[in-house]
Amino acid sequence: MRSILTLFIVLFISVTVAQDARIPLDTIVETTNSVRIKGKVVPYKAQTGMQPVWDENGNIIASLYYTYYQRTDIKNKAKRPIIMSFNGGPGSASVWMHIAYTGPKILKIDDEGYPVQPYGVKDNPNSILDVADIVYVNPVNTGFSRPVIAKGKKLDKSKFFGINADVQYLAGWLQTFITRNNRWESPKYIIGESYGGTRVMGLAAELQNRHWMYLNGVIMVSPADYKVLRTGSSVDYAINLPYFSATAWYHKMLAPALQNKDLLEILPEAEDFAINKLLPAIAKGGFISGDEKNSIAEKFSYYSGLSKKSILRNNLEVSPSFFWKELLRDKKGMTVGRLDSRYLGVDKREVGISTDYNSEITSWLHSFTPAINYYIRKELNFKTDVKYNVFGPVRPWDNRNDNVREGLRQAMAQNPYLNVLVQSGYYDGATTYFGAKYTMWKVDPSGKMKDRFTFKGYRSGHMMYLRKDDLQKANDDLREFLIKSSSKGLPAKY
Repeated sequence: MRSILTLFIVLFISVTVAQDARIPLDTIVETTNSVRIKGKVVPYKAQTGMQPVWDENGNIIASLYYTYYQRTDIKNKAKRPIIMSFNGGPGSASVWMHIAYTGPKILKIDDEGYPVQPYGVKDNPNSILDVADIVYVNPVNTGFSRPVIAKGKKLDKSKFFGINADVQYLAGWLQTFITRNNRWESPKYIIGESYGGTRVMGLAAELQNRHWMYLNGVIMVSPADYKVLRTGSSVDYAINLPYFSATAWYHKMLAPALQNKDLLEILPEAEDFAINKLLPAIAKGGFISGDEKNSIAEKFSYYSGLSKKSILRNNLEVSPSFFWKELLRDKKGMTVGRLDSRYLGVDKREVGISTDYNSEITSWLHSFTPAINYYIRKELNFKTDVKYNVFGPVRPWDNRNDNVREGLRQAMAQNPYLNVLVQSGYYDGATTYFGAKYTMWKVDPSGKMKDRFTFKGYRSGHMMYLRKDDLQKANDDLREFLIKSSSKGLPAKY
């Protein structure tokens, strides 16, 4: 039975009212509830509200909306992990993993992730709340999080909207959160999806080097790595091929020799071809011999379901956007989704080299938007007329001086406890599973820490947890990772 207690409101931008089109700077609302996970009842407390961001002079420059779940029948918090959770974008709220993956509530959707009415949420029997407490954080301009701008001043975007600015202010916010909630003794983890992968790689180093907060684990879900993603490099083109294979297999577009095998049997073949044959061929550019180019295009066609002619017309450099338009053009006259290529779309014209829209994201917004707005206001009891930004205005985003890979490597080298888990869906065409593997390989070129990296793949897309079977598997993989990365009472030394 839920009891609702409004604890305190420290500071308001305006007068205190039940609902307001402005947001409080520092406030907490608590509710209590329980959820059955793995057959056992888990009682918990949900703390939701706003916590400020301060600048170097102690001035409030923003306030971030968060939701913090704590299991309430645990006496010793020193041994209980806490997971700090981010989504990506950049400019995306923490809604996705909050009410579809790790939290105590999940969307009412069908078993494959498609929206159903009436919209809403239900208990999550696979939530990791049984083994860890979780805080979902919304960066500036996402969710209800907003910058605080002094009267007569303009927003200084450089404080928030860029790889390094984002990491710096969020690390400070997390330091305050851990201090306020007395979690310094607990094993600490950060998890980030999509752009959140870039974010948590950077946060690992920033938290350790600037705030002396040492982590046990970094979890990257469908991570984006801008050292390779959309760079137009030979590597960028080549590592997409295994994703093409997975999607073509799902839509039954491969030759019988491949189509009759299981997905996990064909992917190692595609990966080997991508790295050892396709990548060197693309790197040769216009100086590749005609015979080699023809041979590579033929094998590319075999593993992708695309015609040899279309591959040659692209000079072996086939972009994902072309693939989404081309794969089913002649068979069904439909497009496939970007973030999850199991989804189909209908374009105005079948001709062209890119799709009119992303069929999967429209489906997801269909179910997520009403559910999160209902859940926050009705069940978490956070009342406001401020719009919840599923996607917020954060552009232009400063991608300069991207050293997050090296930051993660340094954090791992300096902290023998720190382990990394990468989770990806095979049908994700935005941040492909093989691209995630490549990022994992490149973090530590020495190979001396490779036993501290774990990769897990799933038969779904970017948000693999939307598929019921993968929701269970992915959460179980998180549980296994928490055990693997536990200190087990051993000293942090090599």
